[in-house]
Amino acid sequence: MKLYDTLSKSMREFKPIKKGKIKLYHCGPTVYWTQHIGNLRGMFCADLAVRIFRYLEYQVKHVRNYTDVGHLTSDQDAGEDKMEKGARRERLRPEKIAKKYINIFEHDTQELNILDPTVKPVATKHIKEMINMVQTLINKDYAYITDLAVYFDISKAKNYTELSGQILEENIQNAGKNKIGDSQKKHPSDFALWFFRAGAHQNALQYWQSPFVSPLVENGNGFPGWHIECSAMSKKYLGDTLDIHMGGVEHIPIHHTNEIAQSESANGVKFTNYWLHNEHLLVDNKKMAKSEGTSYSLQEIKEKGFNPLSLRYLFLTAHYRSKLNFTWKSLEASQNALDKIFNFIKSTDNDNPNRKIIEKYDNKFKEALKNNLDAPKALTVVWEMIKSKNYNDIDKKETLIKFDKVLGLDLNKIKKEEIEIPNDINKLIEQREEARKNKDWNLSDKLRNSIEKNGFIVEDMANGTQIKKSR
Repeated sequence: MKLYDTLSKSMREFKPIKKGKIKLYHCGPTVYWTQHIGNLRGMFCADLAVRIFRYLEYQVKHVRNYTDVGHLTSDQDAGEDKMEKGARRERLRPEKIAKKYINIFEHDTQELNILDPTVKPVATKHIKEMINMVQTLINKDYAYITDLAVYFDISKAKNYTELSGQILEENIQNAGKNKIGDSQKKHPSDFALWFFRAGAHQNALQYWQSPFVSPLVENGNGFPGWHIECSAMSKKYLGDTLDIHMGGVEHIPIHHTNEIAQSESANGVKFTNYWLHNEHLLVDNKKMAKSEGTSYSLQEIKEKGFNPLSLRYLFLTAHYRSKLNFTWKSLEASQNALDKIFNFIKSTDNDNPNRKIIEKYDNKFKEALKNNLDAPKALTVVWEMIKSKNYNDIDKKETLIKFDKVLGLDLNKIKKEEIEIPNDINKLIEQREEARKNKDWNLSDKLRNSIEKNGFIVEDMANGTQIKKSR
């Protein structure tokens, strides 16, 4: 199996730390707002990876977090906490905001048939682990304390920009220089591990005691920085070194770069062996934007009459490393394709005890998946098999149900369609069977044409003749 690793910028053969087992961490949502379908594509990409690894018989421990504190609007050290922004918007406490939007997110992911992760840690439940990691970084001289915050000293980090490939002088983080008004900060790209409840954050709604000392606050009161949260939670549930870390490309220059720096400095070992990043979802070839009304939610998709799984099908049509352009036309095409698969499942009997997986297509399906999780190629295998004249529909259906462990289209819940065949059609079927016994192929073909003109399809199988409604 080969995966594209963002850190080495190359395709690499996948070798897990422990044979047959995978430790995978995925950056989950900041729960201050309803997640738009672009965010949900990121969740789908991690779900796809988990499904593929399990299809290939790996045991996967999947951890996806909830951020409910410390994520500032700039993604760096400037701006307000997103949770407090949500709290002010709705006049609720941050914990109420978190609960509300976690519930909405859970509902949306269920409707997209995204599997539950093995562990779903919530940031505010892991403050102790974050404080301990910050203290370790201070003790090892990778971090320093100012009046306003505890910062990671990037000059001490090994290969700080290896993931992003940035030149620090051009780093987007420089745009945030001194925005929090901290003249004691050594370098503009040093990032906060802990914010004291002082300065711009003196009225922070969420704060905890810490052992860190600032003359401006009592008991080290403050809250963790966004980046330390993922490092602390991944360490708790997956250990010091992960097999795979996933997330959106937007996290490469800041969040994931900082995770590597603090985790490797604190733990003294490599943080992640393979970095997988999904690209953005566009709308009409533009960035999704609330201001333009294109930041669609799953609820809006449903209100227009679409099955949520049609969005999942649309996600399957693009490689996770490729941008995907969302349009209502493309979603309609995905809904139509999904309906065709559903109709195929409905019209195919699966009571035959001799049904079997078609090995040829299963192997082709696996080869696509092993090539950097190539879902679009796997989807072409699905349609190649459905259209094939060389295999019966019963075995095709059995193979499709197996493929659905990856596709996640809930095909096993689609029930066979009961067909009512009118008496006149039954008579034509009987006449055709008699013609076939007598090897009167001309008459047999004429009767088949008559049956099909009346809206039914005749399929001659090894185990007898099957009748289906025309799709």
